[in-house]
Amino acid sequence: MCRLCVEYDTRVAKHCREPTAEEVRDKTAANFCDHFKPKVGAYVAPTGEADAARAALEALFGKK
Repeated sequence: MCRLCVEYDTRVAKHCREPTAEEVRDKTAANFCDHFKPKVGAYVAPTGEADAARAALEALFGKK
């Protein structure tokens, strides 16, 4: 996913600052770029929603 890479920049050609990277048309889909480096904050772990859903299931079915 190009949009999660540190090299992704909409101000440059092909939206990539890496000059040797091949063009990827769908920037939101998974791809196999050798230049991919995740930018800081690219992944944020889910917190409250998963815990609330788990608690509701345990209340409904009981914890074993």
